[in-house]
Amino acid sequence: AMEDVCAKFVSQKISKTRWRPLPAAALQPPDLFATGSWDNEDNRISIWSVGDLGNAGLSGEYQVEPQLLCDIKHNGDVMDMQFLDQERIVVASSTGTVTVFRHHQNNQTLSANQRWEKAHYHVDQDTCCGGAACTGVICNNPEIVTVGEDGRINLFRADQKDAVRTIDNADSSTLHAVTFLRTTEILTVNSIGQLKIWDLRQQRNEPSQIFSLTGDRVPLHCVDRHPNQQHIVATGGQDGMLSIWDIRQGTMPVSLLNAHEAEMWEVHFHPSNPDHLFTCSEDGSLWHWDASTDVSEKPSFLHQGGRSTTYFSHNTINQSVVSAWLSNDPTKDRMEITNLIPNQTLSVNSLDILGPCLVYGTDAEAIYVNRQLFA
Repeated sequence: AMEDVCAKFVSQKISKTRWRPLPAAALQPPDLFATGSWDNEDNRISIWSVGDLGNAGLSGEYQVEPQLLCDIKHNGDVMDMQFLDQERIVVASSTGTVTVFRHHQNNQTLSANQRWEKAHYHVDQDTCCGGAACTGVICNNPEIVTVGEDGRINLFRADQKDAVRTIDNADSSTLHAVTFLRTTEILTVNSIGQLKIWDLRQQRNEPSQIFSLTGDRVPLHCVDRHPNQQHIVATGGQDGMLSIWDIRQGTMPVSLLNAHEAEMWEVHFHPSNPDHLFTCSEDGSLWHWDASTDVSEKPSFLHQGGRSTTYFSHNTINQSVVSAWLSNDPTKDRMEITNLIPNQTLSVNSLDILGPCLVYGTDAEAIYVNRQLFA
């Protein structure tokens, strides 16, 4: 519910929000997150503390807004951002540069730790190389994979100056996002509706598999892999549709779910509770997809208003094998979808989720934190 959400106005359009990962054994909820901005005169990387819940009133309604711990100027729009570890954040720029920033927790400062200038670039007659936006980055410490508008894939290693591997013409169209399937395998999505799997052990610069949306070649903007079932992948695209893929079978998605009314910018499975999935969109909405509950007793109707929860009957969705996302189990014949932002504003560009906490950022120059997602 909205009353659990704390907003902070930051006078910058926020393009990315990311929780700092917790140490493996940690039991406490996440306490720090990073944001990156875009389309501002000066773009910034900022580190925030979520504020202290300790001083909530008796009824628990008092919430402290996020506090800025430190920030640093960033050249170009922040296109993507991932924590490499507890201290380092890898940032993809619209200039084509990839920078590793270090958060110094002793004195709360940020510094540029490492930089790969023009990791992505266009070659043309006039300039040797004009920067091409780096659109996506994914980390598996110490490895960092980047993709870009130039159709290039780079594999970097933290603390190494040169790329470990570059696949120059990996794609003739723009690559929009990348994720690890396993330590040696990545999956990219592009602007003509294709998913491609790349095996980094192979020397050849060809994908090992190609999947694609049928019909219109709708650009895909985002991808996430199911945390426990590596063959299940979710993607979102320009038409706002959510596609679920089983990369073990066929070359087409197993389900296409009508979702947002405009571009879907990010999709994330909950890392420890992957029957829950979250998507955000240009249309100003952020959806929580709950495939975990048996809601078959609930009335199947679309009702607007309230928390605008929609039940989709699963028999309208092409189903297959195990997992709630691919299930043909008749007890799982409904999925519950809740828009977490009832009064929609401008584009919700980014979201991240860890434990009970959700953080998201918007073009309305605000960041929002919900620390009781499953309350």
